[in-house]
Amino acid sequence: MTGLTQALAAYVAQPELGPRRAQAESIARQGMTDTIAVALAARDEAVTRIALDYARGQAGPAEGGAPLWFGGEALPPARAAFVNGVASHALDYDDVALSGHPSAALTAAILAQGHAQGASGRDCLRAYIVGYEVWAELAAREPDPYHIKGWHPTAVFGTVAATAALARLRGFEAPVAARALAIGASLASGLVANFGTMTKPLHAGRVAAQAFEAVTLAGLGLTAADDALEHHAGFLAALSPRGQADRERAYVPGEPRILATGLSIKKYPVCYSGHRIIDAVIDLAREADLDAEQVAWVRVGIGRPQASMLRNAAPVTALEAKFSAQFAVAAALLRRKVGLSELDDAFVNEPAMRALYGKVEIGIVEAPDPEDSAFSRYDTVEIDMRDGRVLRSGEVRYPRGHAHLPLAEADLRAKFEDCMAVWRRQAGADASALPSAGALYDRLASLAQIDDVRTLFRG
Repeated sequence: MTGLTQALAAYVAQPELGPRRAQAESIARQGMTDTIAVALAARDEAVTRIALDYARGQAGPAEGGAPLWFGGEALPPARAAFVNGVASHALDYDDVALSGHPSAALTAAILAQGHAQGASGRDCLRAYIVGYEVWAELAAREPDPYHIKGWHPTAVFGTVAATAALARLRGFEAPVAARALAIGASLASGLVANFGTMTKPLHAGRVAAQAFEAVTLAGLGLTAADDALEHHAGFLAALSPRGQADRERAYVPGEPRILATGLSIKKYPVCYSGHRIIDAVIDLAREADLDAEQVAWVRVGIGRPQASMLRNAAPVTALEAKFSAQFAVAAALLRRKVGLSELDDAFVNEPAMRALYGKVEIGIVEAPDPEDSAFSRYDTVEIDMRDGRVLRSGEVRYPRGHAHLPLAEADLRAKFEDCMAVWRRQAGADASALPSAGALYDRLASLAQIDDVRTLFRG
């Protein structure tokens, strides 16, 4: 029986995307479009500027480079991918699937490589589908959430997935693709302990950079284990929280998995573990026309992995607030929305917000979501009012924007335009470097028809 590493390499070299490939491409395009938008809005985030300063210092000549999406300059492709990857995850506003952030992990690497070789938009979309497939196959072999062991799935699955995507885009034959996957598996790392700090978006940038490193070294002939993914001391076994990973099952390609699991586009720029809470609180607040000052106590039920990610009970910065159930509840109660304007240090520290943080109690829902073990089967919210009323959300299974509860096209476009408006305010005179929000959105909407992705960001 062909082992997993070799079977995935054969798929990377000659993927069969099936009769619904156009639908798979459409999902990938939506993810790439949303990722570019949230990266643009992160232009002036401190972590983006640090990543850019670092990349400039490491880059060397920029001739033949790939563009920074937020404009102004080009860098060698691996360094551009690093900066764009960091920016993609800086706001924690990028999409979600497979217990992580596939588009942040894949898009920066793919577009930088695509720019370097003049690839078509369709080539880039298919590379995305291949990367997603590899991620999904690895994730499907592990019954326990990586988060409970301290691994950030975006960083560990994402490195191998982005390596697969670049191997596909470069046209590697199976033996070279196998070496690339094995090298990428050795480079994969990233800790949940760093959630709520700048190092979390660093993970996404490192995924892109390490994918370039893996495919470049493989192309030069660097050797690696033939069974690095399934070996008893390999990727799956080493990272498995309880040693339950299935290392033996044969990989049999079928319809692209992206068709089944899709992408969940974030409605709120905070950790996805808090989105069902936000929906529940906003719905209760609107239905009962709540006055936040009259709230006596709030009980939130979430999964144990979610609680480990929402670790900041009393945040003092916007970055900490992204990983706080207390902030999610308080902002939803006070403003009945959680957008980019709420992710502000001053708002996080308003007296009314800080008063609410102390009124939020976290309980654990032990039943895991059968579709994603990083989440509980459902979340719940109960709000005790000073007048004696108790408001209950019931069981909330999917947040708005989930693949099973998708945002409308108008909402997707509005998010894109909101992000570009933030970018234009930050860019000032440099805003002419990119086309208008509408023009760029329409260009991305027809990505599959673009012959050369080097035209994508031209103003």
